[in-house]
Amino acid sequence: MVSERPLRLISAAIALAGIGVAIYITIADSGGGAPVCVAGGHGCQTVADSHYSHLLGINVSIFGIAGYALLLCSAVAPGDTGRFAGLVGALAGFGFSAYLTYLELFVIDAICQWCVASAGLMTLLLVVNGARALTYIGAELTARDGEGAEAPG
Repeated sequence: MVSERPLRLISAAIALAGIGVAIYITIADSGGGAPVCVAGGHGCQTVADSHYSHLLGINVSIFGIAGYALLLCSAVAPGDTGRFAGLVGALAGFGFSAYLTYLELFVIDAICQWCVASAGLMTLLLVVNGARALTYIGAELTARDGEGAEAPG
């Protein structure tokens, strides 16, 4: 079984990568443009120009920065509080990413590579935080009860 520390470090690294992607999208939008599609094409521009790229007048990438920052904080937070926050945050982020991906595929009819990267990172965060939560929830209680379980670090 993998100890909790590597799961927390992996989660933190993925959240930092997500913050980087979301900041890039935000900067591109704030300059009046769109993120550059690495493989070419105009999908990023089409997605950025759609009215779905903003929620309540705020670029959805701002919500991404906030979500990834919360997931970074949950990776740093020890114990069940960090585990639960990470799982709930990753579930919410995954759900929002799935909704945005649906919009790209079936409504906007364009794919933004940066959005796909963000959705992939959020999926990884759900897997890692799910593993952390399901494996270690209540570990401190088990260790305190003398069952010999090692308290997570």
